[in-house]
Amino acid sequence: MRTESNPEKNITPEIVCTVPWRLTRVKPLDHYRLEVEFIDGTCGIFDLSKYVMSPRACVFAALKEVSLFNQVYLEYGAVTWPGEIDFAPDAMYDEIKRRG
Repeated sequence: MRTESNPEKNITPEIVCTVPWRLTRVKPLDHYRLEVEFIDGTCGIFDLSKYVMSPRACVFAALKEVSLFNQVYLEYGAVTWPGEIDFAPDAMYDEIKRRG
């Protein structure tokens, strides 16, 4: 049984995320839109209104409350809200790239 640790042997290299769709900045805007910036420098505005206002909004229906929507933050490069609500950053990235 080992009784002392060897920190030199337990060092792992830093993990550097290089996927282009990882978010570095998010800012809530009016009408359920988000201003976002990705790790590769791509910037744009993503409209979440079709998800929030849809009759099939499910978890996103909670974001109709503007005060909750405005509490958006980034967690591990993804757009997140209190209550474990998040949105896939790759879908945001693809739509913003597609619109130019």
